[in-house]
Amino acid sequence: MEHDTAFDEDTLHDVAIIGLGPCGASLANLLGQQGLKVLVIEKEGDIFRLPRAIHFDGECMRAFQAMGIVGTLYPHLLVSPGMKFVDAAGRVLIDYSRSRELGPQGWHPSYRFHQPQLEEVLRTRMHDHETVQVRLRHEAFSIEPKADRVVLRVENMASGRLKTAQARYVVGCDGARSLVRRFMGTELDDMNSHERWLVLDVLLHRDRPDLGDHSIQYCDPVRPSTYVRGVGNRRRWELMLMPGDDPVSIVRPESVWALLARWVAPEDGVIERPAVYTFHSVVARGWRRDRLLIAGDAAHQTPPFMGQGMCAGIRDAFNLAWKLVAVVKGQFPPSLLDTYESERSPHVREFIETAVRLGGVIQTTDEAISRERDARMSANPEVFKTPQPALGPGWHAGGNVAGRVAPQPLLDNGERFDDGLGDRFALIVAPDALRACAVEGHGQLVVREAKDAAVKQWLNDLGCVALLLRPDRHIAAVATQAADINDMVQRYVAEGVPA
Repeated sequence: MEHDTAFDEDTLHDVAIIGLGPCGASLANLLGQQGLKVLVIEKEGDIFRLPRAIHFDGECMRAFQAMGIVGTLYPHLLVSPGMKFVDAAGRVLIDYSRSRELGPQGWHPSYRFHQPQLEEVLRTRMHDHETVQVRLRHEAFSIEPKADRVVLRVENMASGRLKTAQARYVVGCDGARSLVRRFMGTELDDMNSHERWLVLDVLLHRDRPDLGDHSIQYCDPVRPSTYVRGVGNRRRWELMLMPGDDPVSIVRPESVWALLARWVAPEDGVIERPAVYTFHSVVARGWRRDRLLIAGDAAHQTPPFMGQGMCAGIRDAFNLAWKLVAVVKGQFPPSLLDTYESERSPHVREFIETAVRLGGVIQTTDEAISRERDARMSANPEVFKTPQPALGPGWHAGGNVAGRVAPQPLLDNGERFDDGLGDRFALIVAPDALRACAVEGHGQLVVREAKDAAVKQWLNDLGCVALLLRPDRHIAAVATQAADINDMVQRYVAEGVPA
């Protein structure tokens, strides 16, 4: 991976990625490990070293597993025990504690992390991919699609020198104010949740077990608030701005410590970052225009009440990467890229709608309404359960099984199922069905005989003799009898255009 200022204007890159946050870095890794020529353009000169995102889930961990970074990343993580909702008097309304056992994805359902550490791990991993070039302190300012490529005009922000870059496809992972989205002419669907909150990241001088490891939603109409334990001695508080609050003065140290007085005092730690955010809820209408695509915050923004903002961007990268590889290598037609938005947009909308609904409940400031809310929450603790949506219509057979992320069972030897799959499709077949259909793997497909107890049980639970797993670990299709297996493989893997 190159970081110098040299710029080869004659190279036709397979994919140019604008933006090197977690979404862009994940996409670069997934493309680079399959040999695509990738150019990453990032206007900043270094990682932003202060906290931002602090949570990801087991599905994201599975994507990191596919990138080969779990071993490096895991020591920097904290397994989250769950969340509690409390009322103004401190009474617990909902205790949403998570099991300490591994979840269906083969990982814990929730992890806390420090974003600069994650980005460091992602960027270090990119050094292993010789076909990935990174240009820091470079900013794209012009995007010109052609029939067979996209021409980018880029400024070296250190020298002011202007250069040209070319790529078959361009993906904007460039945030809420995405340049790529603007050039695509894509508009945003506003889901009408735009509340201002003060986010305070504190680095404690010592451990404070009394603060607890659970996240806590303080459903207090006087000032709705959230507490989140981070990794190490990092803690975060989020406090809703109320009428009369001045967003300028409220971030001053004396104001911050006054707001935090019920939990910590100035002698307990230092404020790493005070910031006022407006929590937006929007989804782009149009994630692809010919050779231009968007991902992450460029495509959607969510309030933080479910901790799914960065998770959604990682899911985008995992969904899009294998499709770009298949199209660039000529394995599948370009129309495959249309399934990126059709699959991801309904999925992310369900998470955002749930976060908006949850935020609307937490942000209640009327005392009478809050008392009614507290009673409902106590009576129905499942009301804020994390959704598990299937993908929208796209490159899968649909129904009750296909289009859903597959579980990752542990094998009899203790290994995780995904290990050894690489970036290929996987066909999991019951032993009797495998002998009957005599299917064989090839460059794009690995065949796994269901010998392990957990895998056998998986097929039995689904009522099938075989299932086809996509490179992003979603189920493409299932076969209920051996005679259907070869046709399933032919349609999905060999032809790439499911009937």
